[in-house]
Amino acid sequence: MTEGKNLIPVFDGHNDVIGRYFKAGITYDFFQRNEAAIAHIDLPRAKEGGFVGGFFATYAGEKPKKRAKKRDWSEYATEKGYSVPLPKPLKQGDAAEQINAQMAKLFQIERESAGGLKITRTTSEIETCIQNGTLAAILHIEGVEAIDTNLNALEVYYQAGLRSLGPVWSRANAFAEGVPFAFPVSPDTGPGLTDAGKALVKACNQLGVMIDLSHLNEAGFWDVAKLSNAPLVATHSNVHAICPSTRNLTDKQLDAIKESDGMVGLNFAVGFLREDGGNDVDTPMTLLVRHIDYLVERLGIDRVGFGSDFDGATMPAELNEVSKVQNLVEALRKAGYDDEALRKIAHQNWLRVLRKTWKAE
Repeated sequence: MTEGKNLIPVFDGHNDVIGRYFKAGITYDFFQRNEAAIAHIDLPRAKEGGFVGGFFATYAGEKPKKRAKKRDWSEYATEKGYSVPLPKPLKQGDAAEQINAQMAKLFQIERESAGGLKITRTTSEIETCIQNGTLAAILHIEGVEAIDTNLNALEVYYQAGLRSLGPVWSRANAFAEGVPFAFPVSPDTGPGLTDAGKALVKACNQLGVMIDLSHLNEAGFWDVAKLSNAPLVATHSNVHAICPSTRNLTDKQLDAIKESDGMVGLNFAVGFLREDGGNDVDTPMTLLVRHIDYLVERLGIDRVGFGSDFDGATMPAELNEVSKVQNLVEALRKAGYDDEALRKIAHQNWLRVLRKTWKAE
């Protein structure tokens, strides 16, 4: 982290800090400084790193007792790559129970923070938070199994503060299919949106809820592109031409995002950065810069941001917790990005695309 300089404020496209509370064997305090091995994000380290907010994901997965053993991608590696089997589909009631608990935890953190964190519903609120030094949180659902196909729960979650969702987290659900975790593989891995998924896109447009294309397969991506009147956004995905993971975006997809005036948030997860797809913390900052360079060249400087995936993936050693985000800012500065470009990538581009997507200001 830099010292003796003003920090560039960083607003981030994706973190899993709330889900971290519900993982087996994890106990920590969001208001105390923790070690990276415990959690990537807490309030003291966020302030230390100039991390001013982002999309706080809620995610329904396997029961804690079933995920106590961390799934290691190396178990599924072959000479050609890897393909990780996905968990079974979730029932709506089971998913809703988890999502409600995680949302409640974020509301609790907001209440107990004494103004340190605020769940934001408009870009004006985000801007005020940045000015006041309050951590701005956008409530996000990653994988919408908790929402019924009649979309009644969507209305309820919107009133609670939901402003962003990803139709899938890789496993298939009633709305769409996601990509399996595989390498080297195209994201074109299955059918597109169901009728319920198409209705979900239209409802999100009407409400002003951002649709996150990360985890969605290529057919689903093109269905959203045809249906949506909002900018196309992938909050935490990278460049398929550099790292051919299913989770990354092809040049054709990047071109569609540019055409819609949307954006991509760079995922810091090493498995989505490396040319070999390896889950290796010894991943240099120059590789993240390479992805940013490619995205900027393809999309333009106004359509690229950060989408860390903190607390949800393996990070590079030099970027393994939130107080170190300025390391990436400085790596980009050394690569030739000036302060104006850095401010766009670090936070202004997210505000721009949110203004174009959300209904309320």
